[in-house]
Amino acid sequence: MNKIKVMIIDEQEYFRSGVRQVLYQQPDFEVLDSAPNQDTLGLIGINLPNVTLLGSSLATPSGLELARDITRFYPNTKVIMLSPDPNDEELFEVVKTAAVACLSKNTNAEELASTIRRAYNGEYPINDTFMTRPMVARRVLNQFQHTSRTMEAVAAPLTDRETQILNYIVDGNTNKQIARILEISEQTIKNHVSAILRKLNANDRAHAVVIAIRHGWISVEEEP
Repeated sequence: MNKIKVMIIDEQEYFRSGVRQVLYQQPDFEVLDSAPNQDTLGLIGINLPNVTLLGSSLATPSGLELARDITRFYPNTKVIMLSPDPNDEELFEVVKTAAVACLSKNTNAEELASTIRRAYNGEYPINDTFMTRPMVARRVLNQFQHTSRTMEAVAAPLTDRETQILNYIVDGNTNKQIARILEISEQTIKNHVSAILRKLNANDRAHAVVIAIRHGWISVEEEP
């Protein structure tokens, strides 16, 4: 059985310990944890969790910025924000980060586990919140209507690891060969390739290479 890899990120060791104990009871979860620091994105890049539980005081921008960075650089990692008691303004800011859910830090074990599984399966539990928070729903709708008129398809920047893998793809290496070269699992390579395709809005590996070359993120040297 493939386990859902969950990473807990919160400044408070006591809180992380409590969440770990709750999640350890779930046989389909693999649990990691970390305090937020300058290496947090690097740790996510190494471990590629399916779901990140990001504890944050939404009154400060740091947690929201980290959520935006995670969803931007690692779109296959679903972000669930955990906040003491988010008000409408804070919840609206969470929606803008592309987090898939926002729960109270006091949520019960059953709801937390269920939300993690729903996020892993591609659902957006944050949509349920709009049923009881009409002011937030109205602001989200207005924001969408405003931005959709001027929105253009843009490619998200690649991480150093993704650029490295894309260069190996340019050289004609398969996922298995790249995994052997980098000494990591083939599944990890597949996850990276999936993230690359999604970020670049590419149809396949060849299309991703063309897009990356056009943006100058990788170069192809001609044979002498």
